[in-house]
Amino acid sequence: MENIQHSHVEVQGLKLHVAEIGSGEKTVVFLHGFPEIWYTWRHQMIAVANAGYRAIAFDFRGYGLSEHPAEPEKANLMDLVGETVGLLDSLGINKAILVGKDFGAIPGYLVAALHPEKVASVITLGIPFMLPGPSAIKNHLLPKGFYITRFQEPGRAEADFGRFDVKSVIRNIYTLFSGSEVPVAGDDQEIMDLFSPSIPLPPWFSEEDLATYASLYEKSGFRFALQVPYRSLTVDSGLSDPKATVPALLIMGEKDYCFKFPGMEDYIRSGAVKHFVPDLEIIYIPEGSHFVHEQFPEKVNQLIIEFLHKQSI
Repeated sequence: MENIQHSHVEVQGLKLHVAEIGSGEKTVVFLHGFPEIWYTWRHQMIAVANAGYRAIAFDFRGYGLSEHPAEPEKANLMDLVGETVGLLDSLGINKAILVGKDFGAIPGYLVAALHPEKVASVITLGIPFMLPGPSAIKNHLLPKGFYITRFQEPGRAEADFGRFDVKSVIRNIYTLFSGSEVPVAGDDQEIMDLFSPSIPLPPWFSEEDLATYASLYEKSGFRFALQVPYRSLTVDSGLSDPKATVPALLIMGEKDYCFKFPGMEDYIRSGAVKHFVPDLEIIYIPEGSHFVHEQFPEKVNQLIIEFLHKQSI
């Protein structure tokens, strides 16, 4: 970890926090999800750097140590597509491999679809190709206490989270999202009420890890994170039928609660996702959770590096 270098790079008028290690000719850029920041990729960054690649992870705008845009409530997921391309340009990277987790998968695939000259391949974890818009997540097919529905309601998550310190919020979300069941609150509950203090942190997530996440969210807060991805998930992307035609790998933990989103498992297992990503390989990790890359870092690192090396042949 001590060899990871940190800097700020100006992209589209905002200073973004960038973590970097390795000096290989080929660059791997990691795109985080929620409740994560660059640090979620700590294991993968070191592994790909040791395998001969340049590894870069950054905090999206409004997350961690990156600046917030002036009007966070107007932001949407397509902004992160432009931001990722802008970061590549600012760093002088002509072509990169993109690795996205959770909502980071969305800009990962869309940069590949819209700017194929800039992307050698795409790897995503936990989320397949998804196009932002009204049908992105079928909230109406889940109970009204579905966590995404709750997070999308202006002010509700703010009030829910505000009952706790930031460290407790991150602990609660990490623990809830590590389970195999979709987080759904009852009528008399908020999402944070689903967490029981008797539940320990996952064995692969240390108190030190928690403290690192908490310190970064104390800096950024949750204002932008609730907007992107949650409140902007239904904003139409303006794209009709994009295709990411570069070689792609999807790593899915079979205990990932996202598998239980309506239609998600069939979309992946049936191969329907390949309509959007024709050259897609899918690998399942039987005991993997939503945080499979932190839960089984050695396994995920091996899969990523094997895939990268295959593209180099």
